[in-house]
Amino acid sequence: MGNPRGGSNPPFGTKRHAERRGKRAPPLVILDWNFGSEAVTDMDENSLEVMIALQAITIASALCEKVRRELTDRGSILKSDRSPVTVADYGSQAIICKLIKEKFPHDAIVAEEDSTELRRPNHSAILDQVTHHVNDFLRGSSEDISSWIDFSCHSTADRFWALDPIDGTKGFLRGDQYAIALALIENGVVTLGLMACPNLYVDKDRPDRKRGCLFFAIRGKGSFQVNIDGGGRKTLAVSRVENPSEASYTESVESDHTDQHFHQRVAQKLHITKPSLRMDSQAKYGIVARGEATFYLRAPSASEPDYRENIWDHAAGSIIAEEAGGRVTDTWGRPLDFTSGVKMKKNHGVVVTNGILHDIVLKALEV
Repeated sequence: MGNPRGGSNPPFGTKRHAERRGKRAPPLVILDWNFGSEAVTDMDENSLEVMIALQAITIASALCEKVRRELTDRGSILKSDRSPVTVADYGSQAIICKLIKEKFPHDAIVAEEDSTELRRPNHSAILDQVTHHVNDFLRGSSEDISSWIDFSCHSTADRFWALDPIDGTKGFLRGDQYAIALALIENGVVTLGLMACPNLYVDKDRPDRKRGCLFFAIRGKGSFQVNIDGGGRKTLAVSRVENPSEASYTESVESDHTDQHFHQRVAQKLHITKPSLRMDSQAKYGIVARGEATFYLRAPSASEPDYRENIWDHAAGSIIAEEAGGRVTDTWGRPLDFTSGVKMKKNHGVVVTNGILHDIVLKALEV
């Protein structure tokens, strides 16, 4: 992919950028991913959105990996709901919100974090860490960076971005899977979705080899995977498994808000003998999109039957799966609704399949 002003861009070198710490912030670049004319050059009014989103999510993922390598137990905050938020969550959100707002000042960004906890005096050391890491990529004071984080809001509009700066923070802290997820939603429809998975293996058949994937989809244009450091473009397609007993499924590692025992009963109904592939974050959408898993289940826990999902946890992943030929609904078979605010109030759980088995899986979900 070329520079929107013409010419090509040098690769985004995380090592080179790290070496410049304390000096002038490095220039922003976009990786030359070479998606191909059928995927990018035919874009209409959204072409700038694609370029900026790719740029932002790539830089944010470089920051997250740098933080992950250096992370200590003093690099996270426990929020009021007992969920952790890390230096990387804040840094990722600051970078993405800053770059989106620079080019699209009128667009709302509905994102998970704000700077309230970060600004507390007892968290000043963490704010210093966030500032330090962000300044490896963008120059700004602690106040600047806090304000970039607060470009986010919890109010949707006809056109807005949904951002999860780190989806799967517990996975991030464990050294497992996590994702940086960004989606553009227009009139309730996800039109663009990007998901960086820095720790996900590139080749589903060689999970012990190279890691770092970026999933990308434009409505009506297909779904793709590229290496997070450039190259390796693949057009994604879901599996063609037709027999439920031959299917494989994925689910969350954490049992919060989801019922893994119920998932097991569903698998038994379908005569599935393979164990589930448990994975943190929206990376599960990616492995369904590339045919590695046949479906993804997220049925609400029996202890929290009224739990409703957050839009930033599913917007990017849903278009990536759908554009690869998959089908995404809730457990009642209804399309995911992104028009009800931050919470998906009209939906109950999530089911993502290869499409072929969707109705069969929904039938198995019936109690």
